[in-house]
Amino acid sequence: MTQKKNYAVMDGNTAAAYSAYAFTEVAAIYPITPSSPMAEKVDEWSAKGKKNLFGTTVDVIQMQSEAGAAGTCHGSLQAGALTTTFTSSQGLMLMIPAMYAMGGQFLPSVMHIASRVVTSNHHSIFGDHTDFMTCRTTGYGMLMSSSPQEAMDLAAVAHLSAIKARYAFMHCFDGFRTSHEMQRIETLDYEDLRGLVDQKALQEFRRQSLNPEHPTNRGNNVNPDIYFQCKEGANVKAEIVPDTIQHYMDEINKLTGRDYKLFNYYGAPDAEEVIVVMCSASEAVKETVDYLNAQGRKVGMVQIHLYRPFSVKHFAAAIPASVKKIAVLDRSKETGSVGEPVYLDVVTALNQAGRNDITVVGGRYGLSSKDTTPGQFIAVYDNLAKEQPKNNFTIGINDDVTHTSLDYTEIELPHPGQISCKLWGLGGDGTVGANKNAISTIGFVGGKYAQAYFSYDTMKSGGLTQSHLRFGDEPILSTYLVNSADFVAVHAPTYVKKYDVTTDLKDGGTFLLNCPWSVEELEEHLPAKMKRDLARKHANFYIIDAAKLAAAIGLGKRTNNILQGAFFALTKVIPMDLAVEDMKKNNYNSYFKKAGQKIVDMNNQAVDLGVQATVKVEIPAAWADATDEPVAEPKNMTPFVRDIVMPLDKQQGDKLPVSVFQKYGVLDGTWENGTSVYSKRGVATKVPKWNPDACIQCNRCSMCCPHAAIRPVLLTDEEKAGVPESFVTAPAKGLGKDAPKYNFRMQISPYDCLGCGVCLTACPAKDALTWAPFEEMKSEQPLFDDVAMNETYLKKDVISDKSVKNVQFAKPYFQFSAACAGCAETTYIKLLSQLFGDRMYVGNAAGCSSAISGGAPILPYCRDCKGHGPAWEHSLFEDNAEFAFGFYHAQDAIRKELLIRIEALKNEGVAAEEAAAYLADWNDREKSREVSDALIAALEKAEQTDEVKYILDNREFLAKKSVWAVGGDGWAYDIGFGGIDHVMAQNQDVNLLVLDTEVYSNTGGQSSKATPTSATAKFAASGKKVAKKDLGAILMQYEYVYVAQVAMGADQAQTLKALREAESYDGPSIVICYCPCLEQHIKAGMGTSQDEMKKAVECGYWHLYRYDPRRIAEGKNPFQLDSKEPDTDKVMDFLMGENRFASLKNNFPDKADALYAKEVEDVKSRYARYKKLAED
Repeated sequence: MTQKKNYAVMDGNTAAAYSAYAFTEVAAIYPITPSSPMAEKVDEWSAKGKKNLFGTTVDVIQMQSEAGAAGTCHGSLQAGALTTTFTSSQGLMLMIPAMYAMGGQFLPSVMHIASRVVTSNHHSIFGDHTDFMTCRTTGYGMLMSSSPQEAMDLAAVAHLSAIKARYAFMHCFDGFRTSHEMQRIETLDYEDLRGLVDQKALQEFRRQSLNPEHPTNRGNNVNPDIYFQCKEGANVKAEIVPDTIQHYMDEINKLTGRDYKLFNYYGAPDAEEVIVVMCSASEAVKETVDYLNAQGRKVGMVQIHLYRPFSVKHFAAAIPASVKKIAVLDRSKETGSVGEPVYLDVVTALNQAGRNDITVVGGRYGLSSKDTTPGQFIAVYDNLAKEQPKNNFTIGINDDVTHTSLDYTEIELPHPGQISCKLWGLGGDGTVGANKNAISTIGFVGGKYAQAYFSYDTMKSGGLTQSHLRFGDEPILSTYLVNSADFVAVHAPTYVKKYDVTTDLKDGGTFLLNCPWSVEELEEHLPAKMKRDLARKHANFYIIDAAKLAAAIGLGKRTNNILQGAFFALTKVIPMDLAVEDMKKNNYNSYFKKAGQKIVDMNNQAVDLGVQATVKVEIPAAWADATDEPVAEPKNMTPFVRDIVMPLDKQQGDKLPVSVFQKYGVLDGTWENGTSVYSKRGVATKVPKWNPDACIQCNRCSMCCPHAAIRPVLLTDEEKAGVPESFVTAPAKGLGKDAPKYNFRMQISPYDCLGCGVCLTACPAKDALTWAPFEEMKSEQPLFDDVAMNETYLKKDVISDKSVKNVQFAKPYFQFSAACAGCAETTYIKLLSQLFGDRMYVGNAAGCSSAISGGAPILPYCRDCKGHGPAWEHSLFEDNAEFAFGFYHAQDAIRKELLIRIEALKNEGVAAEEAAAYLADWNDREKSREVSDALIAALEKAEQTDEVKYILDNREFLAKKSVWAVGGDGWAYDIGFGGIDHVMAQNQDVNLLVLDTEVYSNTGGQSSKATPTSATAKFAASGKKVAKKDLGAILMQYEYVYVAQVAMGADQAQTLKALREAESYDGPSIVICYCPCLEQHIKAGMGTSQDEMKKAVECGYWHLYRYDPRRIAEGKNPFQLDSKEPDTDKVMDFLMGENRFASLKNNFPDKADALYAKEVEDVKSRYARYKKLAED
């Protein structure tokens, strides 16, 4: 009897987590992209009461690091619980020591790995096999999945086999390509899985666990006389694993009708050329095999499912006897090896199997999720067809340096009945979420096979998103980006001139442009290339003004439902009544609990509008011959920017050859900084407009601008006469009685502004800043670029770190970052750069701040006209304090070497006066640069002896530098806390800036020890149960660490004073900054992020203080409480203004009131402690 199949639309992470949940009693986790959603799903299901196969909810434990998670897994398994974890990349690396123990002790550990690059010369969050290949000697079995369906099925196989064989397993699949790809798949029934568990083996595992009822010792120290023998004993365990895996594959095959083998062969039975591959590329290779065999070729492929233990017997059986040549594809690079891991295993396996008649070559593909297409696989088969195939090749890149790459031509494989779509969205505009809903609607309600994959640029928000969607009546194997689309939509009008959005449109395809332009205005705004494509491809062209429609019904910038309605109306992929019904159902599920019926109704209205609001454009025949206008290059563009940054910014990076990176020294990870100035996104629909008559010239708006897109300028009368007349000014005021007469202007950069509105909410003067349409304001861009950015207009006589107003006239060495609109983190970084940027080292922990500071090609740290600026590097997540400590010690050691030589020169009478001045003030922050420059000038005039040359060759080390470690609360409170504690304890001159969002912002909003009581977050779905860690109080215990807690929106002057004091203190310092964040879900929006800080301080949720050890020597209390006594009656109002707190009442009403009450008590208790400290 055929069982009824259950289908769902889900991504690979969810699929793996679904099966893992069934077999898991304990899950010890730590978030890392792209694996975090697996643990988040398990935590969410557990919080909602979902039962595993043992009738309980999974015990989910969030640890402080992946090393901690692995240690917890080890202990839990030894004590007899089936235990699971989920990880990627560096996270997996931190687990390796415990993995050797768990693998060596034959524990049924299962790790689900969304594979990802391990940071080397560059950091990347995208997928390849570097991480799990590093772990192939740990003793873990390694199962490989190629799709969300396989992720569900083989996750179950991994758990079942781990129990039966008493063996540890990694279940691996491609990060992003599989982990985040959505497909309509068949779900396994837990009741079917229950019957497959080997209860006898499970009971034996329980019986052999560590227990005082039958005590034993494990993991003992042994000597060389027996270690080797015990290690070899593992052979017996490994030998049974392949047959165990195949047994459970057969069981899943019986349930599903699928055909899993350890090594699946696909292709011609008499194939002569075969590719061996694993994970997601397998799907696209199958498509390619079908295409080539239909043309008369004899090719095939072997998909590896079980990589460790590698079964020679099963592998050899999968290779047809006719095979003459094999190409092994690895998604990792092992520099210096004769070949990559899978290639070496295949060569060895064929040798052991006696198949020495087969020629084997190896190649690399798809590193860091680089798209791998049928055209590239055809190149591999064509290479095999040669008499002497190229070995050690690459595909998908142009290696014009070591010449490893195979030439290829992209082709479009035929997919009859399939519809493909590509949608260009703006990060944060809801496009991706809407398309996820669309895939679910089409796959579940419409009964179609469906696939969705999403690609992003480096921007945190407001950047480019691309949605690649496919639908059809047959399974979809195309694990590569859509490059021939039936439907293309562009949701941001600025994209038409920045990107080539029509290249991928099929002939006769449909093109939808969301824009504020009328049909008649398109002639003026569309570039010639776009016009030609639309005309020559006979496109069905539609426009819609979704922003205007959204604003009219009260949805602000949220255009997602309008554009989703238009999508279904134009693609007609499923009946409209079904589509509309499901979209409105999704609106209820998404918004009712969070925002109420009114918001649901508004979004339903948006759906109805979108369905009927598109306007058909009749394409003029003349467009087919539209001629390109000359494109002006950005001013002052360097060769690096021209050859690398601009192509990357236009999404053309795949075409860059290896030689260009070699030419500019990028291969070791070094990039020219300051490239964000060339981005000029222009994504805001409205931007601030300055009113000189209303402005009080406080510069608060400049202080709190997240993107340094609004700046005060002072000009003399003479300078003013030399700038455009449109540079309207007002007489400068408040600069001091002795200040010269200046003209003042607050200048906006329309193309760099994201339209967040933070400056307007922070401005204390009525109507000094007002909203104006971008189109009206964009003409001001030259005023910003040529005047506000011109360092010759900086007034050193006015710039001072003593006041907010004066410090804002200083150059920001951090500008136009990839941060979200309204970001609070960047306001602190920008201020730090204004204070110390010309002499600052920055070590940056992984997180939001590193993503926005080092998201190539848009790099916001920049240099001044002297070539000075912050030296920045991305550390690992866990070691940033130690990393910065290394900066400090390198400087200290080299400068002390220079001191010896300078002392000798002084004694010899060489530049004696300047040398003496340097020796007196070399470590004085205020004077170090001055005496260094004087010494350099004197030595350049002196006789060029070896000692003089040595000092001049190392001149960049003479001036004292300011060393900072920057990162978020995940680093400071959790994974990096041990390092922070140790570095602070050393009593050396190292500074820490903690950007506290109270949640793991960069990985999607997971709880940290900074998360307060009652806040909901991932891994705290039912509200955090314990109080926030008081990081500052812990470090005050040393009594020699400078500690400050600040909130810029509450007190800009106190923030400035804290940073100034921290840096001037000759010892360790830490400044903890309150940072409202998108992940806090502030109801009033991120445009109020500065106001949110003020509210937090006023009610006592956050406190401002400074602990300065220097005051102890003065006989003063080192602790100064800077915030006023709070009105704690306002705490609940503050909490209800953020959905991270308010949603608790909707989702867990039985727990909410008690947790809210505890948070209020925590707030009062903390203030009482601080008040006592201030009074003692």
